[in-house]
Amino acid sequence: MKAYRPKQSDSWSTPKDFYDKLDAIHNFTFDPCPLNHDLSKWDGLQIDWCTRNFVNPPYSHPLLRQFVEKGLAESHKGKLCVFLIPASTDTKLFHDVILPNATSIEFVRGRLKFEGYNIQGEFCNAPAMKGSMIVIFDGR
Repeated sequence: MKAYRPKQSDSWSTPKDFYDKLDAIHNFTFDPCPLNHDLSKWDGLQIDWCTRNFVNPPYSHPLLRQFVEKGLAESHKGKLCVFLIPASTDTKLFHDVILPNATSIEFVRGRLKFEGYNIQGEFCNAPAMKGSMIVIFDGR
């Protein structure tokens, strides 16, 4: 029997203190997936990224895979792409794209508290449903 999992929103903010620690290390210049971004202005999957990118992509399928593949392609252009994504080590994405290509993979201890609104419009600030990992593609 499958467990029931209601569809969730893709709009969740990265915890500020967690982002600040990563930014202090990597000096980010761009976020191709900013929270509540108006896609009519530009689409992170369609544009060139900057040199030092922080990416907390939508976790829904197929967007998660599309952003990870885009980040890998951008890294081949010499760009740094630091991803905050679910620690799903049993997936094809992990084994076929991330594991053979990542410069670094770091598992986050504990579960991060992302802020956002669920599909009922209620504000949430609870631990994520699963662990997270930092995946780096560094094209240098």
